[in-house]
Amino acid sequence: MAQPEFIDDPEALCDLAPVATAPIRHHVFVCSGKSCSAVGSAEVIEAFELQLKERGILFGRTAKGKNPNGTVVLTECASVGFCAIGAAVMVYPDGVWYAQVRAADVSEIIEEHLLNGRVVDRLQLLTVPSSAFLAKSEGNPGGA
Repeated sequence: MAQPEFIDDPEALCDLAPVATAPIRHHVFVCSGKSCSAVGSAEVIEAFELQLKERGILFGRTAKGKNPNGTVVLTECASVGFCAIGAAVMVYPDGVWYAQVRAADVSEIIEEHLLNGRVVDRLQLLTVPSSAFLAKSEGNPGGA
């Protein structure tokens, strides 16, 4: 199998991957693994996509109803590690992991967290780095 050519021209890379120059503020991951799917993660993903598009903040191609200058990237993923209490949603760069998210919760996450910077406490499972890690590393300047 032939190796793909390495592209070292930053402009060429940005032309191929417009996300590199987009004003992205948040990356939202929604689990679509088996356990999360059983509790409605497909509806959660659909609600995020619809509501982010309606607000004009979902990054992507105009031809797909998205905004090339959008500030939010939405990614469906296989698992985020706690599917037993899904649907699971992670928001980066804030490192917030939400659990038991339902489609009806999506507007609150968008309004409160993505637009106003306030974590939705009732759904928050943890924030990375976790408080357990921080407590452990406080006694060890080199980390855990």
